[in-house]
Amino acid sequence: MADPLLRHRPSSTVGKHTPARIQGLRNLTKLLDSAFQVPGTRIRFGLDALIGIVPGIGDAIGAVFSVVIVFQAARLGVSKATLARMMGNVALDTIVGEIPLLGDAFDVGWKANTKNLALLEEHLQQPAATSRASGRVLLLLGAALLLLLAGVVALGIWVANLVVVQMR
Repeated sequence: MADPLLRHRPSSTVGKHTPARIQGLRNLTKLLDSAFQVPGTRIRFGLDALIGIVPGIGDAIGAVFSVVIVFQAARLGVSKATLARMMGNVALDTIVGEIPLLGDAFDVGWKANTKNLALLEEHLQQPAATSRASGRVLLLLGAALLLLLAGVVALGIWVANLVVVQMR
């Protein structure tokens, strides 16, 4: 039986092995993000959080597994904007994951692979809408980073001004 996620995709971009590939990515995502449950809670975690405990290289190793999902999304024709958004999820997971203790808790809650699989599945259902939404998210992120940069520059100027005034 054909995968219902693929019914809206043109056959030229979806090969006969794609339903199995999507299921494989679902299985990988579950293994990385939610294979285990903390007893007595609804908290789920996967190998990504467990590997992330290893200081220094754990989150980098987890990122390699996460990039497999992004790579497969690229092979399935996901837009550049959506791929950039997916890589942003992986980057955030990897960077914050490097912070001792906080990063480990973040790994359990962020679930970058689950977010990326959802983006892939949205793309397979509605490629144009997903690409537009990803473009808007990237635009807002870029604007936020520019505002942050402007704030840092303004703070630097203010501190430098205080230092100069104190030296007089």
